[in-house]
Amino acid sequence: MWSSGRRVLQDLLRQPAVRSLSLTPARPTVVVERWWQVPLSKVGSPPRLYPRRHRVYKLVEDTKHAPKDKMELILSQTVPKLGGRGDTVFVKKSVGRNKLLPQGLAVYPSPENKQMFAEELRLLREGRPEDRIQTRTGQMTLEFLKHSKLNINKMPSDEFQLTKEVVCRQFARKLGVVVPPHALSLPFEPIKELGDYWCEVTINGLDIVRIPMSLLPYEDPSASYQKQLKAQRQQQVAADVSEAAADEEAVLKAVSEMEADKDSVSQPSASTETTTTAEETTETKQTLQDTTTPPSGSPDKN
Repeated sequence: MWSSGRRVLQDLLRQPAVRSLSLTPARPTVVVERWWQVPLSKVGSPPRLYPRRHRVYKLVEDTKHAPKDKMELILSQTVPKLGGRGDTVFVKKSVGRNKLLPQGLAVYPSPENKQMFAEELRLLREGRPEDRIQTRTGQMTLEFLKHSKLNINKMPSDEFQLTKEVVCRQFARKLGVVVPPHALSLPFEPIKELGDYWCEVTINGLDIVRIPMSLLPYEDPSASYQKQLKAQRQQQVAADVSEAAADEEAVLKAVSEMEADKDSVSQPSASTETTTTAEETTETKQTLQDTTTPPSGSPDKN
């Protein structure tokens, strides 16, 4: 028994060690092509390869620097700027493996997960209204419409009137929101007079938001464009005037600083001149006294 166990252990030690796949370095594939094509040879004879010419290759593809495919995932929770629950997204592999999957924000798109989220979406759409939940896109649309206002310019035709179809087209044109006619309700239809009104939009059959709406008089697009250009010119002129005033103020300030520097330089020179003149006057006085007063040792003439 012991001999058989020792024999098995020796056989295991003699076998070469198997390296783990995780420790094996990645070896990218490089596709190359001969620069000079090998000429055809006779049937049954090997091709004639020149030792130098046919060993020159050109690079066709390097898988190491090839663009990496993105990872497909299904979001299990709402992720800002990415999508809502049940949405299929394509993200970088680093984002999916390091953020979404570890934090439980997404799952792999397996057939079971796809079927589960499809069934959940079907129940949300076809279930009872009290059991349904607003989607992420619906929530964003709701928040956008709460802070919006629709202004409609009346056309010059006398037969112009506001109907659901016209208001839906104005929603798509002015606000960029596609509102189907069955999701829109007006206070009364049609609207012909100028004034302020309101309309209600139902989002996914769950939430209703009231939006202020105004019917304004007709305005020529060319005239409005000219007004816009005039306003831009006035703003440009005002900016140029303010810039010129700022430049002039800077020049005046620089000139005043230069004059102040000159005055500060001239004041010490004047003080030095006054001190030198005062010293000269004292010296002249001393010389006059020395010349007029007789010496102490000489007798007085009187």
